[in-house]
Amino acid sequence: MEVIPAIDLLEGRCVRLYQGDYDQSEVFNEDPVAVARDWVAQGATRLHLVDLDGAKAGRPENWQAIQSIVEAVEVPIEVGGGLRDRQRVAELFALGVRYAILGTAAVENPDLVNELSREFPGQVIVGIDARDGKVATRGWLETSEVEAIELAQRMAQMGAAAIVYTDIQRDGTLTGPNLDALRQMAKAIDIPVIASGGVSAVTDLLSLLALEPLGVTGVIVGRALYTGDVSLKEALRAVGPGRWQDVPPSSDFSTFA
Repeated sequence: MEVIPAIDLLEGRCVRLYQGDYDQSEVFNEDPVAVARDWVAQGATRLHLVDLDGAKAGRPENWQAIQSIVEAVEVPIEVGGGLRDRQRVAELFALGVRYAILGTAAVENPDLVNELSREFPGQVIVGIDARDGKVATRGWLETSEVEAIELAQRMAQMGAAAIVYTDIQRDGTLTGPNLDALRQMAKAIDIPVIASGGVSAVTDLLSLLALEPLGVTGVIVGRALYTGDVSLKEALRAVGPGRWQDVPPSSDFSTFA
């Protein structure tokens, strides 16, 4: 299973939110590039970047920080937050970003996922952020009536390369991932699921590893890495380097489910 460090960007700084609440943000580092270099030096095979300002504004806002990170490290970068039209996604890929994560657009404009998945095969990931099983949008500020599993199934049919599933009520809380929800999600679709939210210890990663045969191929870790509750080096030793790392964009990701 691939362990993917998260770098959440707010006003150009590396922060973490508590349950997606912008009013409960904690700055961990003023220099996200230095953070990215550190995670890669410790063995990270991919980085997960979230433009928090962009998610709220509906357009990328931390462009310079993203570009600087892409230029500073050689591992694949995935980016989400405010990607709601083709132009922004294409510009992101032009910067050298490997994967684009669409969240709000998947709910409000699902045809965009279909079109981008065809134009950029293997590079479009759908982020499904759920609160009590319902999909939240616009930086988690709004909750829709769309069921998370139903959306995942539609996005898989439209060609999404993978699903990043976040349980908002676990995110930033260090209370452990929602294993039941992840199990249900993985069983419902035939593309990879990347877990996000709640990881507090290496034992949580080992619990997730049990879901790997179902298609949970990666896990995003944020606050636990920054607080030191999880050592990235120990995590990589515990669960391995992952089967989905550094796959060429044109690959058929369904083979990794």
